[in-house]
Amino acid sequence: MKARILIAEDDANIRLGLMAVLESEGHAVTAASDGAQALKLYPQMKYDLVVLDIMMPGMSGYDVCREIRARDPRVPVLFLSAKGEEIDKVVGLKLGADDYMTKPFGVHELLARVEALLRRARSGAASAAPGSNPAAAALPPVFRLGAAAIDRRRFTAALPGAEPVTLTARELRLAEEFAAHPGEVLTRDALLNAVWGVDYYGTTRTLDQHIAQLRRKIDPPGAKSSAITTLHGTGYRHDPAPPPGG
Repeated sequence: MKARILIAEDDANIRLGLMAVLESEGHAVTAASDGAQALKLYPQMKYDLVVLDIMMPGMSGYDVCREIRARDPRVPVLFLSAKGEEIDKVVGLKLGADDYMTKPFGVHELLARVEALLRRARSGAASAAPGSNPAAAALPPVFRLGAAAIDRRRFTAALPGAEPVTLTARELRLAEEFAAHPGEVLTRDALLNAVWGVDYYGTTRTLDQHIAQLRRKIDPPGAKSSAITTLHGTGYRHDPAPPPGG
């Protein structure tokens, strides 16, 4: 299916190459030469995927991703970078990126990752709505995870006495999985399959970083323990707190 893709890449040769490859697959591609231009283009169309180079003059891909995530927690974001250090991937994942490719990369790998992101986004569009995720079908529109109230309609988490914070689509799906399986051990593979899809190309490091971000949004500052327990070598478990007076 044809997709609308926004690319931000300051290297003209790479930018034209990306356009040619993606357009040859039938996608409609809009290209920006820097981050500021990408943010001007983004509101003009409903994009199915955003591809961001990280190191751009003026406004980095990180900055663009942060701005886009503030407007839309669902659109898939793919980072491109000549850097391969782990810290770059961690920062990107914290900002809500869905995948990460290090230059140079092959055309076939690029197309495989793009198609996987588009496929997951299309299959996940319906599951993001309340009641349409099988594992979370019984959850109300607003449910509790740890100390936080999770609003599935607004993509937010709110701790008592604090302003709500935005959840990415992945964070919301993880929250739903944990709330739908209280006390159960959820393996890393099971969570990746449920939230990212069985065709996910990445590693469990992506899952671990997203859960770390989710914990920051659902655990009170200074909490001695998290609502999501790590089971080393296995996965994670959510142990609901007993109701007040229970």
